[in-house]
Amino acid sequence: MNSDEERLLRGRVYGTDPDRPGVRPGQVYVHLIGGPLDGLLLDITGWTPGEIAAGATLRTDLGRHGVGGRAIYDPRPGDPRRFDWTGDSP
Repeated sequence: MNSDEERLLRGRVYGTDPDRPGVRPGQVYVHLIGGPLDGLLLDITGWTPGEIAAGATLRTDLGRHGVGGRAIYDPRPGDPRRFDWTGDSP
């Protein structure tokens, strides 16, 4: 990924319409740190504490496995507003 692509992704919400990439009032977000989705926000509104503790496996074409691959993010211990990248999966 080049620097232009990285700038485009920053501040955007994972999985939203590219024409409406920003945050929405009343929603709860975590920051994705590291890996192919670094800098994106993930909307966790309505997630249970157990779902948050389990982290997220997110589809992305930007990871090591390319199209159809997934990036794995786990909550950062002591900082529930950040999910750290732990690897990629096919």
